Amino acid sequence: MNRMGKMFCVAFFAFASFVMAAVVLANFFAVPAWASKAESLVRDSIEVLKDMEEQDDVQSMADLIGDARAIAFVPAMIKAGFVIGGEYGEGLILRKERGKWFGPSFYNLGGGSLGLQIGVQKTAFILVVNNKEGVDAFLRSRSKLGADVAVAAGPLGRRGDAATDARMKASIYSYSMTKGFFAGASLDGSILSISVKRNKEYWKKDISASDALKIPATDKRILPLIKEIERISKKRGPAIVQMQSPRS
Repeated sequence: MNRMGKMFCVAFFAFASFVMAAVVLANFFAVPAWASKAESLVRDSIEVLKDMEEQDDVQSMADLIGDARAIAFVPAMIKAGFVIGGEYGEGLILRKERGKWFGPSFYNLGGGSLGLQIGVQKTAFILVVNNKEGVDAFLRSRSKLGADVAVAAGPLGRRGDAATDARMKASIYSYSMTKGFFAGASLDGSILSISVKRNKEYWKKDISASDALKIPATDKRILPLIKEIERISKKRGPAIVQMQSPRS
């Protein structure tokens, strides 16, 4: 095969790979087959919290949760890629004020990337929201984590004062659980948006994220999750802390 023929084959393969990736990702984002109903997201969030609670180095996350302004969950963030990559997940957030919980409001989290990648990965996330700026990110129709609001990997370990220091550096700290492995993980660059559909499904009416997070979380559907949050917040304790590098 001459040089021109080889160049044509390389170009054709690259174009075919791009088209295949585009088709896969179009289907990936258009109709997510794993999309959960609102109440299923609540139940799945409880399971994620229980899984993270069982890890030996969960105390610093517990310390952050104890003083958090809000806590958000993404029970299943699906990342798929074939040259072009993308990730998508649905979640919920609960706001805390003066020791009482409000909500939930539901949201979507997603993003894309370009590079050598192939395969599918499922990851669960818990986002600990430390201040008003972090809460506000969940009230806007669209926010870019890392640009519109500071987000970073959460500290790991058992020394509560290190977790307290961490609260001063980011509005949101994220933790992940992948195949039984617990870690701090950055979601820098991910896009956060309100799930109008899930909010309507849960509340049985059109409701804004702001209004949803003003409603006391006393409904029997959400109380089991509140109970787990309160239980894990009691696990704070002293030890050496380990800061995780942001996710690539």
